[in-house]
Amino acid sequence: MFTASQLLDKINNHISEILFTRSPKGLYEPVEYILSLGGKRIRPVLMLMGYNLYREDIASIYDPATAIEVYHNHTLLHDDLMDRSDVRRGKPTVHKVWNDNTAVLSGDAMLILAFRYMMGCPQEHLKEVMDLFSLTALEICEGQQLDMEFESRCDVTEDEYIEMIRLKTAVLLAASLKIGAILAGATAEDAENLYNFGMHIGVAFQLQDDLLDVYGDPKVFGKKIGGDILCNKKTYMLIKALDRADEKQHTALNCWLGAEAFQPSEKIEAVTEIYNQLNIRNICESKMREYYTLAMESLAAVAVAEDRKRELKNLVKLLMYREM
Repeated sequence: MFTASQLLDKINNHISEILFTRSPKGLYEPVEYILSLGGKRIRPVLMLMGYNLYREDIASIYDPATAIEVYHNHTLLHDDLMDRSDVRRGKPTVHKVWNDNTAVLSGDAMLILAFRYMMGCPQEHLKEVMDLFSLTALEICEGQQLDMEFESRCDVTEDEYIEMIRLKTAVLLAASLKIGAILAGATAEDAENLYNFGMHIGVAFQLQDDLLDVYGDPKVFGKKIGGDILCNKKTYMLIKALDRADEKQHTALNCWLGAEAFQPSEKIEAVTEIYNQLNIRNICESKMREYYTLAMESLAAVAVAEDRKRELKNLVKLLMYREM
């Protein structure tokens, strides 16, 4: 049984050795750039861990694990462009280093490359894996569309928001684990329990991301604080604030949501102060713990020895306390 750190080293080494020999080079340089920025590689590591619960020959699924990481980075190129983000993992985003059109086109190329890598699955599992991977990719687009639509709405409910982050963030973590289990020959029940585990962790993970956008350390978080506030994103934080605000606080929030000209730092400070007044940080942390508990219940139902699940539990605990 490998540790998460060992699996991270292995997938990092594998990705670092990938050579993009096709031309034009201008299409592939941004791909190499964003992959070179590293990161925690959470999704491919989860796939390898899902596989390693049952089998030891993890090198046999490096291509599908690479597919998950390439696909995830494809979404980052497009997300950064749509959000007008300047920084990713402490470095300039692709559209800042190159331009908007390059970010779109190289992102599209990464999507195609991801599907090509996923086709490296053994033939006996290919249809099941590709069905899940393609559905997941479609669901992520659905989640992104909902996220954009929420920006112009002031009546987004908590349930709508949870469904959006389930689609936009959680399904890829869930699919990573389930694909690993499928490729290892796990039972359908185990694969589904691992999927549910990943789903609940994914929701908790995104709730934490919302929290860190307001209260995180930008040097550790890897991007500027307050980006969601500036973009009027209907995060869990804002939804709960609008729900709990008194008349004065509600008016102030709506003024900031409707403002077209403002100093970014002033808006971030003002909205954060309202969050502080309403105890929104603690409310968000409580919701995170709720989904973390559901995740642990799903993992407990996976029919493998507890010692083989320990490393997966440790990884999740580490991730859920990142930069807090």
